[in-house]
Amino acid sequence: MSNAVGNPILNGPWAVPARHWDFSQAPSRAVEGRRPAGYHGTVRTEQMSGAHAAHPFFELKTVNDIRQRVDLWRTRRYANVTSVTRDLLEHWNRADRQPLFFCQREAVEALIWLVESTPADRQGIELPADVPADPAYAPLVRYCTKMATGSGKTIVMAMVAAWSILNKLVNRQDGRFSDAVLVVTPNLTVKERLAVLDPKRSDNYYDSFDLVPRGYRDTLARGRFCITNWHAFGAKDDPRRSVVQRGRESDAAFAKRVLDRDLGNAQNILVLNDEAHHAYRPAPSQPDEHLALEEMSADERREVENQKEEATVWVGGLDRIGKARGIKRVLDVSATPFYIKGSGYPEGTPLPWIVSDFGLVDAIESGITKIPRVPVADDSGRPDPKYFHLWREIMNGLPMSERESVKRRAKPDSVWREAHGACAKLAAKWHATFEAFKKAGLPVPPAMIVVTANTTLSRVVAEAMERGDLLDDLAGEHAFAIDSRVLAEAEAEEEGGSADDERQRLRMKVATVGKARWPNDQPPEGWEQYPEPLGKNVRCVISVGMLTEGWDATNVTQILGLRAFSSQLLCEQVVGRGLRRMNYQPDPETGLLPPEYCDVFGIPFEVVPVQGTDAGAKPEPPSTLVQALAERKHLAIEFPRVEGFVRDVRRRVQCDVDQVQPLRIELQVEPTATLIETDLGWAVGSPGSGGALGNREVLTRERFHAEHRLQRTLFEAARDITEKLANARADAAGEEVEPTPADRLLFPQVLEIVRRYVDARVEVDDGARIEDLALASYRTLLVERLLTAIEPATDEGESTLLPRIERFRRTGSTGDVQFRTWKPTQPTQKSHVSHVVLDSSWEGAVATSLESIREVVSYARNERLDFEILYEWKGDTHKYTPDFIVTFELEDGRRVNLLLEVKGQETEQDRAKWTAARQWCRAVNNHGAFGLWDHRTTHAPDTIARDLERWKPEWASMRLGRAGSIAPPPSVREPRPYFAR
Repeated sequence: MSNAVGNPILNGPWAVPARHWDFSQAPSRAVEGRRPAGYHGTVRTEQMSGAHAAHPFFELKTVNDIRQRVDLWRTRRYANVTSVTRDLLEHWNRADRQPLFFCQREAVEALIWLVESTPADRQGIELPADVPADPAYAPLVRYCTKMATGSGKTIVMAMVAAWSILNKLVNRQDGRFSDAVLVVTPNLTVKERLAVLDPKRSDNYYDSFDLVPRGYRDTLARGRFCITNWHAFGAKDDPRRSVVQRGRESDAAFAKRVLDRDLGNAQNILVLNDEAHHAYRPAPSQPDEHLALEEMSADERREVENQKEEATVWVGGLDRIGKARGIKRVLDVSATPFYIKGSGYPEGTPLPWIVSDFGLVDAIESGITKIPRVPVADDSGRPDPKYFHLWREIMNGLPMSERESVKRRAKPDSVWREAHGACAKLAAKWHATFEAFKKAGLPVPPAMIVVTANTTLSRVVAEAMERGDLLDDLAGEHAFAIDSRVLAEAEAEEEGGSADDERQRLRMKVATVGKARWPNDQPPEGWEQYPEPLGKNVRCVISVGMLTEGWDATNVTQILGLRAFSSQLLCEQVVGRGLRRMNYQPDPETGLLPPEYCDVFGIPFEVVPVQGTDAGAKPEPPSTLVQALAERKHLAIEFPRVEGFVRDVRRRVQCDVDQVQPLRIELQVEPTATLIETDLGWAVGSPGSGGALGNREVLTRERFHAEHRLQRTLFEAARDITEKLANARADAAGEEVEPTPADRLLFPQVLEIVRRYVDARVEVDDGARIEDLALASYRTLLVERLLTAIEPATDEGESTLLPRIERFRRTGSTGDVQFRTWKPTQPTQKSHVSHVVLDSSWEGAVATSLESIREVVSYARNERLDFEILYEWKGDTHKYTPDFIVTFELEDGRRVNLLLEVKGQETEQDRAKWTAARQWCRAVNNHGAFGLWDHRTTHAPDTIARDLERWKPEWASMRLGRAGSIAPPPSVREPRPYFAR
């Protein structure tokens, strides 16, 4: 049974919502009346199982009470308001004007009612003030209006500003109003967009949307506006004072610097906070706050720290302005006015001063936004579609050494390999949309967004797109990766800077994606050399995080998430970047806006979660934090991340393809068909035979297959193998990668080997396509297997075994260790890592022995160190994890890194592991840039000291390979391609 809905639009955007969907039972049904205001409790999205989480529903009781009283007040023709307010309300509700959205009118009406209604009317409505921790500052009166992305928040701010300014200028003695407005924004892009709130500008919203009766427009122009981004609140030293005198800027000086240019000495200011979920007071530290921080990745912790700093500066600046000049009230505007992760409050808790609510489900049911469509089924046979919880599926499928952890990023090449199938399918849908845009004569292309976990992954995705690994129409300059650091610097600037500035060009390119023309067909000042917006022709944006807030492109049609999404709040914020509509013309038959869609993969977004139960929290048992200690950094052990091996081949190669493991293309790995539909419900079952039904559609990779024919894939795989052979040789020698005539001779030989392998050893499941071999998940396997099997021709002589080192994560380290365990532990002295985790008694005995041996410099148990060696056993690939890594100092001062295994009874599988470990050490020593390595086994903890003495003479004779005298290569070497496409 399904409770999904076909077309979720039930209401027009201009009237009170008369119906809403009831999802409490299947099938869903449309019921009369308006949905109550409220929210669902959030949980950590990536830990959910299935397509719906168990979230309790919480009513916003104060909002519902205000809503009922405003409805009654509206029927009483807005009793007890000023004459100016009445003129404005009647103007906004005129039948002969372009109607405003109901949610816009309601948001303003709620604020007006709170200010102008009688105390008797407001009885029982209590909203808390925002009280600073420092008693020197006065509490702030804050009201928040919750409005979905794309529902017209800027128009609401203009309406509120006009209401306040006109009332104050008409009646100066009325202390409820202010004619000075301070607009605070999250970044420079939003600051520039909100310049339309200034009535002195020719493109102001008051004229564009007819927000003020004609007789009031000259009066409105006398209002004073200051529009700034929160970065301006950062305290500045006074350069006129000596170094001794110089200190924290006084509150009066702060207010003068921020306000005087635009507001003069204005008092009792009206503040409009845009994207107000950033403006909060972090809660006092909680006893278990450090536990939450330990569970976050390094990227997440950095994001939390930045958000706390922003919130502190933002609200602290308002406190200082309030003390120096007075703040009448603050209007917060946000689509997601909830406390965010790291704020000190439970994530997803609403700001306590919300007064009106028109959330995303309401906006979808009224047709105001696009409808997000997510995967609900595929043909892989999985109970849940693979591309819904994509990041979780990718992490579960990666080896431990390649996964994301609290101190280490996931291997970016592996993430892209596993995500290639999803991206290819979404790109095929983008291409169909692209053709539809061209046929309709639209002046801009559709845009696809890829949201990544970090800049390194963003770079890998961008390089793949630029090469044409997806589609030719997304290759080259059509796709670009945003440097988030450069963009953040540009958004933090208080002025726009020069068009010649790299940061500002990037910001302007991002800000103008989907813009066919400059506003008023005039480039902004300083941008006259660009006759068209810089982002007009962008087709794909690869970004870290969720792009800059205020990004108002309306042509986003597909979004791919390649990062962890820790909560539904984060999901909604990211998906919101793609929900702005392009067409606001109603259907002449129904009077409703036609549905528009945004297809979303990899963002487990649930607009309507299902009510769940709480079984009760259980106390956690005592735990130990195991981590690398900063004071023992000198004991750190680093190891190379080896992703495979190659032979140092020169001119001629050979390969027995019949002995190479076969490769199978199967639906379980990369489903060929994915059913998407709006996530206002949940569909059960498998996708149909194809085509679209209502808002449902089956996505395939047909376009990808058409461009990536088998012959092209074989050529690219041969190119990759040839490049890796040469890159590994050059890397070991510490040289720059340069193509040689011998390398060019290798390519046709390798291409022939690839062809023979595909013909003889590649199998295809029923329903799968041989063209899927072009997906990185399969092509990587093809390349790796042949790299291992290719050898020099028999007449070329003996070759040297070399390691293939990961491109972006060349080394791992004990510095990456940080985790909490409930197992027994033993503290260390000679280890960078604080504890040894005890699975049995022998781990502690080994650690005690190593601590007592003079020549042992450092050691670490291989627990969460993510050091693994692949080996073959009975036709399958397995992972071997040595017990300990020990750094041993020889008499001549050289050091050996020992992979130490403690083993009593040996098996044949153990010997396969140790053979692979010796091969690993031999290849790394041939490379020469990572020190000496050896693998040994000991049979009991009490024999370790004797065994080390026995091995010392053999280590004394060991020497590094030919690159041993060369400095280690840089952390990331840029491979130079040998063969252009």
